[in-house]
Amino acid sequence: MTKEPPKTEQEYPADPVAAYHHALDAWGQVLAPLAAINRDKVNPKDKRFQGADWEHPLFDLMRQGYSVMAEHLMSLADAAPTADGHEKAKLTFAMRTLVEAMSPSNSPFTNPVALRKAVETNGASIMTGMQHLMSDLQRGQLTHTDPGAFRLGENIAVTPGKVVFQTRLFQLIQYTPTTPDVLKTPLLIFPPWINRFYILDLTAEKSFIKWCVDQGVTVFVISWKSADKSMGDVVWDDYIAAQIDAIDTVRTLLDVPAVHTIGYCVAGTTLAATLAVLAAKGEAEKVASATFFTAQVDFTRAGDLLNFIDDAQVKMVENLASDGYLDGRYLAATFNLLRGNDLIWSTVSKNYLLGESYPAFDLLHWNGDVTNLPATWHRSYLCDLYRDNKLVQPGVMSALGVPIDLTRVKTPAYVQAGREDHIAPAESVWKVREHFTGPLTFLLAGSGHIAGVVNPPAAMKYQYWTNDAPVDTLDAFIAGATETKGSWWPHWINWLRTHGNEAVPAKAARLPGEGSLPALEDAPGSYVKTR
Repeated sequence: MTKEPPKTEQEYPADPVAAYHHALDAWGQVLAPLAAINRDKVNPKDKRFQGADWEHPLFDLMRQGYSVMAEHLMSLADAAPTADGHEKAKLTFAMRTLVEAMSPSNSPFTNPVALRKAVETNGASIMTGMQHLMSDLQRGQLTHTDPGAFRLGENIAVTPGKVVFQTRLFQLIQYTPTTPDVLKTPLLIFPPWINRFYILDLTAEKSFIKWCVDQGVTVFVISWKSADKSMGDVVWDDYIAAQIDAIDTVRTLLDVPAVHTIGYCVAGTTLAATLAVLAAKGEAEKVASATFFTAQVDFTRAGDLLNFIDDAQVKMVENLASDGYLDGRYLAATFNLLRGNDLIWSTVSKNYLLGESYPAFDLLHWNGDVTNLPATWHRSYLCDLYRDNKLVQPGVMSALGVPIDLTRVKTPAYVQAGREDHIAPAESVWKVREHFTGPLTFLLAGSGHIAGVVNPPAAMKYQYWTNDAPVDTLDAFIAGATETKGSWWPHWINWLRTHGNEAVPAKAARLPGEGSLPALEDAPGSYVKTR
């Protein structure tokens, strides 16, 4: 027998990287004509499939096939024979979630970037990614940012101030003035009680709180306590009572008749109810103005979150709650699902498949800093507000023994919405105009629920729209709106000054701890650090 000549290095490269590319080249020559036929099926703006690796015919066909399949599955959901709009929305959301999970970019065997990196690093990238995955499984939560990059009070939430008042539900922080004179009417901020307050006090360059202080405003903020087993009895009334308590505490401390208020997201919902309670009690004058950041009071257009509010979902939430509170990680997972590609599958791709290091990103750090919720109140919030939309039905809900009627709210209001908000859609925020009866300024900001709010002027990012014409719909507002580049914060502060521009020296009680309330500890306080 004649021996076959040995295979040359060109046929079987000894280098694993060269062998990988050799195999791809062989397949590429065969599949290139087929891949060129339907390349228009792929969205060129889809970040999942960008880069030279996806241009190879083998992987190009994978992304093409996925795009065709995704389009077909979504069309099936759209054509489903159901006349119930809520059921149709749930089906569409579920199908979209499934389609996102099926992307070839999520698998180590069909993601060409991950495959190439695994070969080039001799598998080290896969090992690092597995370590990231195991760490997240132990935490019970996705990691989005370097966990050691930010430390409260050191390089995040560093605006100088003091905790001057405390209850079992919240700490009240007063910030140190930076101007010789300040507005006589102080500002009291109610952040979401489902998140940490320092979304408004990130790094100094992004801090809304610091910016307000530098504009000559005496700023107070509520830092809600993350729920524990001692808070199982906390309900709707307690959060409204807490807001009224904070309002009265600030008024007494500074000896002023009224405060300006801000309610962000769900705290804005609660602020609306608080204003209605004060109005019913003849105490509306305690609040000089109310600003609402991406806050809803009418939940008929509340977006994808409505897909999580039916009897089965509520029952599941009840089963997940233990010791009187709901672990904030469950809520974080829900919000992540609303933006699955950005907050779930990008992590799978970058940090698990590619083994990349986590970025040092303050906003993502905050996003992962979850807060537990009182179980009883959380269930009521889902059922009474989201599911049954009782807040906008006069007299159906009550708090502190007072029926709530939003039409009694005549407090001057500034309502900010995010054009791309997926948590509180702009069309849902807009509906507050149908219930409040006082003077109201509506502003539509570029971007979404967080970046649309946390947009400092120095960044010169995004834009906002205003329209003073008497319009009845959001579409009409947008059609006639004036667009302004950059941050909307200066527009807001100018509006705030129209509701009280008198100034007083920044001394005595205007200095944290120098008035009738002694300083308990330095900002950002201990509640924000409680897990």
